[in-house]
Amino acid sequence: MDICKVHENSSKCSGNTMPMECFMVLSTQAQKISIATLCCLFGTLCILENALVLYLIFSSPTIRKKPSYLFISSLASADILASIIFVSSFVNFHVFNKTDSSKEMFLLKLGGVNTSFTASLSSLLLTALDRYICISRPSEYKSLVTRKRAWVALGVLWVTCVTISSLPLLGWNCCTLNSACSELFPFVDDNYLSSWIFLVMVLLASIVCAYAHVLWKAHQHVAYMGKHQVQGGKQNARMRMDVMLAKTLVMVLTVLMVCWSPVLVLMIYSIFVRLSNQLRRVFAFCSTLCLLNSMVNPIIYALRSKELYSSLRMVFSRFKRQLRATEDSPEAVQKSSVIET
Repeated sequence: MDICKVHENSSKCSGNTMPMECFMVLSTQAQKISIATLCCLFGTLCILENALVLYLIFSSPTIRKKPSYLFISSLASADILASIIFVSSFVNFHVFNKTDSSKEMFLLKLGGVNTSFTASLSSLLLTALDRYICISRPSEYKSLVTRKRAWVALGVLWVTCVTISSLPLLGWNCCTLNSACSELFPFVDDNYLSSWIFLVMVLLASIVCAYAHVLWKAHQHVAYMGKHQVQGGKQNARMRMDVMLAKTLVMVLTVLMVCWSPVLVLMIYSIFVRLSNQLRRVFAFCSTLCLLNSMVNPIIYALRSKELYSSLRMVFSRFKRQLRATEDSPEAVQKSSVIET
């Protein structure tokens, strides 16, 4: 690590290169094994769970037609992409201490991670806005939130996320600008990091505001139902659905805040204060919480969404019937008799 002492202020590039060893903060084998275990566990479960969510959505003709589930499928896709790119690059860098062949390759991978995590947050925002419109203007919901508008919103979302995340690769990096670099990410300009943090904070604040309104409306629904004992099965069922969905979204938001707050706090702190190796090591471990968030979201959907849960039960029922049919087939009976003989 002597090279890091030479570059005490690891905030300057020299000939488009940086001492990458200074960013490899895991010093013991136990730390590397812990990071590798967390990443592989969270990443694998995240991919499997989100893939299941996508299958449940697009295998059901009823569910896949609803704009709400298009936003959820965007969230699941972003989380799968984040898991694949983040785990492979993070473990390769911090555990196996392998560096990329060039600055551009590193920034390309970092752009992929930023794109997927930003798209994940943005998809949550679209989901929150969808619930906001549904509960505040229920009579106009179907005319306001159509499949075409949902696809347009998702297209704008992903194009915007890709563009913002590609800026370091396109030239907004500390090597090209000869400016101060982040102590947490190689080649990343401090001003770009500040801008990205601001974007994330705006997304989180917007999500919180939308969810707060949804919760307030849901509380009004519950109070109205209790006070007036509203009759009519459809109306009551709709109110119960809104209340349950509001609770689901709050659970998602709670997990989101718990998983992202440590990372954001350390990022903001690194802009104003020089970080010790211990804090940078803490940041590396806190980064795995973002994967935990991506892993927990599908579980919440499966447990709280009646439609997805019913679809999941149908899939398992179909699988059991196929398994029984296989066991009861003539070939299976013949094999069984041969074994007994």
